Amino acid sequence: MNDWLPFVVIGITTGSVYGLAAMGLVLTYKTSGIFNFAHGAIAAVAAYAYYELRVVRGLPWPVALALAVVVVPPCIALVMERITRSLAGATPTTKIVATVGLQLAVTMALVAHYGGAGLDFPGFLPTDTVELVGVNVGVDQLISAMVAALGALGFFVFFRASSMGVRMRAVVDDPALLELAGTSAFAVRSWAWLIGCWFAAVSGVLLAPQIGLDALLLTLLVVQAYGAAAVGLFSSLPLTYAGGLLVGVLAAVATKAVSSSQLLSGLPPALPFLVLFAVLLLAGRGKLVEVGGHRSAPVSRPLVNSTVARALALGAVLVACVVPFVVGAKLPVYSTALVFVLVFSSLHLLVRTSGQVSLAHAALVAVGSSTFSHLAVGAGLPWLLAVLLAGAVAVPVGVLVAIPAIRLSGLYLALATLGLGILLERVVYGSELMFGATSTLPATRPALFEGDTAFYYVLLAFAVAAALLIAVIGRSRLGRLLRAMSDSPTTLSTLGLGVNVTRVTVFAISAFIAGVAGALHASQGQSASGVPFVSYASLTWLALLVLCTGLRAAAPVAAAAQMVIVPAYVTNATVVAWLPVAFGLGALMVALREAGAAGRRSSGAGRAEPTQTRAAERLGTAGPAAQRLRLAAARTVRRGEPARIRVGGGLTRGASR
Repeated sequence: MNDWLPFVVIGITTGSVYGLAAMGLVLTYKTSGIFNFAHGAIAAVAAYAYYELRVVRGLPWPVALALAVVVVPPCIALVMERITRSLAGATPTTKIVATVGLQLAVTMALVAHYGGAGLDFPGFLPTDTVELVGVNVGVDQLISAMVAALGALGFFVFFRASSMGVRMRAVVDDPALLELAGTSAFAVRSWAWLIGCWFAAVSGVLLAPQIGLDALLLTLLVVQAYGAAAVGLFSSLPLTYAGGLLVGVLAAVATKAVSSSQLLSGLPPALPFLVLFAVLLLAGRGKLVEVGGHRSAPVSRPLVNSTVARALALGAVLVACVVPFVVGAKLPVYSTALVFVLVFSSLHLLVRTSGQVSLAHAALVAVGSSTFSHLAVGAGLPWLLAVLLAGAVAVPVGVLVAIPAIRLSGLYLALATLGLGILLERVVYGSELMFGATSTLPATRPALFEGDTAFYYVLLAFAVAAALLIAVIGRSRLGRLLRAMSDSPTTLSTLGLGVNVTRVTVFAISAFIAGVAGALHASQGQSASGVPFVSYASLTWLALLVLCTGLRAAAPVAAAAQMVIVPAYVTNATVVAWLPVAFGLGALMVALREAGAAGRRSSGAGRAEPTQTRAAERLGTAGPAAQRLRLAAARTVRRGEPARIRVGGGLTRGASR
């Protein structure tokens, strides 16, 4: 038992900090309706602010700490409140993309400014040890746990007993009614964001001394608070703090339990995400209700007609055919871009066509990459067969990702896929099933196309085939079902159509294309590695795809060009380092623009004709319900009689004019 006590103490210490961070996350979600994926980035900003003031500027540690955790959070809170107020009522996908883009921008800005290597964080707590229940415990650990526990307790009392706490609960239930009572919902939400940012900042400066100053690591470490928020079902603050303790203790105890197993060495840091995935998968449907209003996606008309689109597509293929003769030594860059055309095409099918959000897409590509190496090199299968089988092997993983989609949608689907993607990265990537202990596997090219130029045309053929497949799906009955599911899955179910089957089908098709892309990526580089396909890559890909969403079907090509080709031609290393920041901010701006368009459409501003759904707009006609309503209205105007609308074989009498 004494062997386990030190790990339990460590778990309680870190779990208290997780619980504090998670309470701030749940508070802002409950009051604004926006789940802040950038919560970990706020913690990283506070930690780097302390480093900048203490080490670079040379301020005394009390002054640096006060500025980092007292002054910086209110500035961030004002920005976050303004952003989330603009997103109120937007589609779930738009809300997710906005905060994901913000997280990408903030995190990569820290990396660009301070470098990707970890920095030594100057500790400000005493490092002495004391004996507690027979275990030597660091004083800094005790102080961290006490600060987190007192903060959580104080906030719970404030939330339940103070007048502002009552207003915060009211703004969750009915913000319009709160405004009628003479209380500003803006002020209440601002206080909620201020407290949430304070909690994130305190978590950041308490965790940084334990892991060092690393923007990506610190961001992802605070992301483990998602598991604690899931235990509280994203609503209960006491259960959320208890969930933080549970997550911390489980992760620490697992470290002891798997210390002798190389295979399970990645399990302890992945346990919070296992908790997140399990809660989302097993919780009752009525217990996971998204906060905040939602609008359907705004109608967007094609930039060009179908004839011009076909001509542009043919022109793009012809230009791609002459690329090897004009780019010289940069041909491998264009080959890699063609691989990512497949990656973004598979993601585009999910996000833009069917309205499903997956943050585990990088894991699907990694499965295809490692499987191709095992089949082509390990088993000696023919190259083309190995590529197709790699895509087929990714399909069951895609179906596994789709399991949460059967019960969940929107925010909770995104969180479930994020948790699953991180689980695969931490636990499976390093196993013999995928990349093994070396993290790198050999890969081959087809015998007759081993040269860079010849293989480029092979990749071009696959990219064109993927684009044609997506186009065929879009024009088929499945494509119409996907667009209808994106508009209103409830309506689709009411009509007796299989929403769950449609969801699983689109995830399976997307996984197949992603698996093929992974195989081609391994073949292009002649090695398979999980390094390019870490879970954070899924967030970057989503931001890039949304940034190019205005180009409709050409979005995968434009996203691949921005990710691969543009950095290859930028010679300034500083500009290259800041490009991901631009991508994240661009995704945020696109999300805010879409939210504004949805708000104007909902309020009727500038509406010159009857509203159509996105599915109807893409099909070029209004739906049957809209046609019946239009005819009934016309009959009412002509006769001055009550409108009779036929619904489901019966007659429903409408109101007189």
